[in-house]
Amino acid sequence: MKNAVNWFEIPVVNFDRAKAFYEAILSAEMMTMEMPGMKSAFFPADLQNGIGGCITQAQGYVPATVGSLIYLNGGEDLGTVLSKVEGAGGKIVLPKTSIGPNGFMAHFEDTEGNKVALHSMK
Repeated sequence: MKNAVNWFEIPVVNFDRAKAFYEAILSAEMMTMEMPGMKSAFFPADLQNGIGGCITQAQGYVPATVGSLIYLNGGEDLGTVLSKVEGAGGKIVLPKTSIGPNGFMAHFEDTEGNKVALHSMK
């Protein structure tokens, strides 16, 4: 097994608002896919060699600030992504914090009420 995690889904209530939020903070376009009863938008990923995920709107998908915590790639410098969170409608819960030789992390609440984290080496 290469990775313990290979896919994640972040629940959303207002799909368009959530998609706009994540596209704004990550400076990336998310591809949308609809299936009966479910709508998803995919984070950039190399699915052949890494881990992928999406935001999902469907019955039973409920945003939360408790439970599992997803860490998104904060890019070259976590401060760049983090600086866009509040302007896009989110809230910083834990500011950029050093984790020593493992880089930096931060937590934010997205527009849907999910607590999500960021990680980068700078």
